[in-house]
Amino acid sequence: MCDVTLSRIRMSDLKLSDNRKLMPSTPLSTDISEQIAARIASGDLVADDRLPSEAELAAQFDCSRATVREALKRLAARNLIRTKRGNTGGAFVNRLTFEAAIESHVATSTLLLSMNAVDFETAAEARFALERACADLACANHVPADLTAMRDALTRLTQPCDDVAFCAADVAFHRAFVDAAHNPVLSYQLAGAVEAMQPLMNMITFPDRDRTEIAALYRRLANAVRARDAGEACHILTELEAQMVALFHRGQVRRERR
Repeated sequence: MCDVTLSRIRMSDLKLSDNRKLMPSTPLSTDISEQIAARIASGDLVADDRLPSEAELAAQFDCSRATVREALKRLAARNLIRTKRGNTGGAFVNRLTFEAAIESHVATSTLLLSMNAVDFETAAEARFALERACADLACANHVPADLTAMRDALTRLTQPCDDVAFCAADVAFHRAFVDAAHNPVLSYQLAGAVEAMQPLMNMITFPDRDRTEIAALYRRLANAVRARDAGEACHILTELEAQMVALFHRGQVRRERR
């Protein structure tokens, strides 16, 4: 495996980009990691391929092994490679899955929303537009297990619980709706909207929300999915968006009166 891989991943295939001359401030370790990442994305390097050793990469890029090690750390942080110690060790291309990437995507989305000035209405607009985008597929492709997941989340929503448990059940319901589309690309893309935006919106609006009203809308949404009525599902999601924005403004008025 190692001999075959190294013959395919030739040292001459990894060359320092001429663009670096135009961007002298870019760390060399970043250049190296980006070039390797580009080859993984293009399919030149596939899952379980072994990268050249640190010494070989250092010689190729005319840099220290410490710089190469930093580049490999960047790739590992993006879940693109894994490392293994021992005689058969080294750096290997990861077999990345949508499921494994979702956690990183949610964390990044949460930080992005928390650290940047995105107004509530803009976030709500994006979050519900994304969810409406999968309504057709959710209504067409769902299976009984998807309806069960939505029903279970709805049951948890209607039971006495604290705000943390309510938010968790809320997110679970929307994830079940999105996953009912059975499209892994959509599930990945909407994970950031559902698992990052929804909790943040709940944190802002929870003092003013009516759990009974929310549960009633969710029940209607689950029924629309079961009936395979995508038009009704989109209509309900639009109602949910309007309700969320109204709760936000209600909270703003209350805070201004204090």
